[in-house]
Amino acid sequence: MARQAEEATQRARYTYRLRVSVTARVGLEGEWGRCRWLWNECVARSRKAYVEGEACGPARLDQMLTQARAMTPWLAEGASVPQQQIIRDFAASRTKALKDIRNRLPLRRRAGLPRHKKRRGTDPSLNYTRRGFRLRDGRLHLAGGIVLTVVWSRPLPAEPSSVRVYSDGVGHWYASFVVRVPIEPLPPTGAVIGIDWGVREAATTTSDAHDLPHPRHGQKVREKLSRYDRMMARRKPKRGQAASKGYREAKRWRAKTHARIARQRQDSARKWAKRVVRDHDVIAVEDFRPKFLTRTSMARKAADAAIGATKQALIEMGRKHGRDVRLVHPAHTTMDCARCGARAKHALPLSERTYTCTACGAVSPRDKNSARVMLLRAGLDPAGVEGARPPGVPLREAV
Repeated sequence: MARQAEEATQRARYTYRLRVSVTARVGLEGEWGRCRWLWNECVARSRKAYVEGEACGPARLDQMLTQARAMTPWLAEGASVPQQQIIRDFAASRTKALKDIRNRLPLRRRAGLPRHKKRRGTDPSLNYTRRGFRLRDGRLHLAGGIVLTVVWSRPLPAEPSSVRVYSDGVGHWYASFVVRVPIEPLPPTGAVIGIDWGVREAATTTSDAHDLPHPRHGQKVREKLSRYDRMMARRKPKRGQAASKGYREAKRWRAKTHARIARQRQDSARKWAKRVVRDHDVIAVEDFRPKFLTRTSMARKAADAAIGATKQALIEMGRKHGRDVRLVHPAHTTMDCARCGARAKHALPLSERTYTCTACGAVSPRDKNSARVMLLRAGLDPAGVEGARPPGVPLREAV
């Protein structure tokens, strides 16, 4: 019974803004300084162990933490919970990187061995398990006597199991609670949809009503960002000198603009994902990794489209409402015909926006054809109006 109840729920993150006093900020920065030192120490020891061929597992790292806290009073002054968590995070990232190396994955797909965290280049992030925090009178009490005021924009649906306290580039602090929430199934619609990611349109689907145009949130404020860049360039301090007040203000304005763009992209992605999930039972999505676009001339436009964030929002929304989201391998999706399955002999250039099949003579827009190929590869029948599954036709397993 307990296992069935666990399957009917899922883990979700609820993030809230924090009001941090000067005393609390000093405490959080002190905790982050200790955790960052531990991370860098783990990096140094793991690199030495990797060269010498020795083991450097979680048990050995925990032993290192115990010895370091006993020998270093500055480290022992901090709470042990976030220090243990950052060591476990390091062990998990190192294990994944070594697994990728053993599997001989390409460099572009490897996680990479953990690197040092620099003081000025890394934003603070502290993880606390249930024994390291508590909620009392609407305030967050962390281990070490740090008390934070939470802006409760919405109630927590359940008791949190862990919390991550972090700061962004603007200097705002947030608390992200992990809770178990029940799955909210939506009524069945009997419709399926295929989704192909692109740059001209962020998402092209088999349903014209659910296409996602390029939001262009970054392009709308490009002039403002360019002005901030010029202000920072004029006031950039020389090496060894402190930054001026004007430089710090321009840097802060630039960071706030980027944060607002990120929120706009996230809001657009969630609203579109909610609409797609509400209207379709099965969703075939191209498992597209836009990282390779950073080396092309479309890098800025692709980054502004936020394809990765939109795909993640769609997957999370489908999981929340119990929909069947199937990830489709993106190889040769622009070369296959959605009607007969024939594959073109040569890759289509990006300038060619119409797909013409040489085998059956089918002519359709390039992205629409790719969206229907998603349905075929996911084991669905693309026949019918707007990708609707004909009645009485069972769903086949994904290929």
